Amino acid sequence: MAEGRFFGRLWTGLQKTRQALTESLGSVFSRKRIDAETLEELEEALILADLGAHTTEKILQEVSKRVKQKTIEAGAGLQAGVIETVRDILLAATPASATAIPERPRPWVLLMVGVNGVGKTTTLGKLAHQFQTAGEKSLLVAADTFRAAAIEQAELWAKRAGVDIIKGQPGGDAAAVAFDAVRAARARQVERVLIDTAGRLHTKVHLMEELKKMRRVLEREMPGAPHDIWLVLDATTGQNGIVQVQQFHDSLGLTGLVLTKLDGTAKGGIVINIADQFHVPIRYIGIGEGLDDLRPFDAAEFAAALLET
Repeated sequence: MAEGRFFGRLWTGLQKTRQALTESLGSVFSRKRIDAETLEELEEALILADLGAHTTEKILQEVSKRVKQKTIEAGAGLQAGVIETVRDILLAATPASATAIPERPRPWVLLMVGVNGVGKTTTLGKLAHQFQTAGEKSLLVAADTFRAAAIEQAELWAKRAGVDIIKGQPGGDAAAVAFDAVRAARARQVERVLIDTAGRLHTKVHLMEELKKMRRVLEREMPGAPHDIWLVLDATTGQNGIVQVQQFHDSLGLTGLVLTKLDGTAKGGIVINIADQFHVPIRYIGIGEGLDDLRPFDAAEFAAALLET
């Protein structure tokens, strides 16, 4: 029942994107035959939804192949074919197994990265709440020492989630905070260490060097740590999200993505574009501000909520 409720909220959350798509795709899916003009309209609609030229071309090729094989027809058949192709693209980047949180090692150390304002601290707070509810002891780490407000926000979320927090002083060494956190986690037998980081992209070089230093320090203290590095993306940023994934992935080697604010954009198609380009698993999606509004990503569910009318 809870899963059904979440799908309903996902459906509602993707309303702006779905509406933008269906306004363009309505005439395509209502055609009685699939010809060159139909495919041209389909191409235009997908590009306008921020799927990008490469991903759109992949969808068109698959649709054209199925038309020739007579496995899809016009109307509802074409719509189903597009949904299946989108689902397959998403599954290639994020198979069902990719959304599972590893049982070992303990502690599992997560480094959460992203530019300011995307919802890193909020996402970590929600994750901490979920782990705590599942009976797993978590530690929230306020390692964004660049902004005092970030430390205060992390404290609020730690209190809300009912977890301990390790924090540094504003202007302090973020890597030292992360180092202290892993030591504390071992001493307290904590199972999940969730590290918040700075996101001042206007000094990109300094930010990336700081994050690399944190990664090196964590590895020295606990071989294998951080076990995951996830990038939080604000879905409303559209094409700029691709730039962010490229920069952070090149510098750090991302192991996952978290997409927030999907309920506030008509450009949710960027998710498919990013999945197709980078093949970095989409771990979670956020569609609201509540503690339970962060859920593991489901490719089939997302494709249906995005494209079904």
